[in-house]
Amino acid sequence: MGGTDKASMATELWSVFDFARRYRLSMREQNRLLMLFGPVASADDLLSTARRGQLL
Repeated sequence: MGGTDKASMATELWSVFDFARRYRLSMREQNRLLMLFGPVASADDLLSTARRGQLL
């Protein structure tokens, strides 16, 4: 049961712009992800690659 949910998460494609907005990434990080993946990437790739700065 849980394996199918995890598999669908890995193959789900996200807009890099939407991902960056949702996770409050800096413009620099958004541009880095765009250079790596283009305008869309799998959620798994984005979550494992994105770097988030400190909020304070």
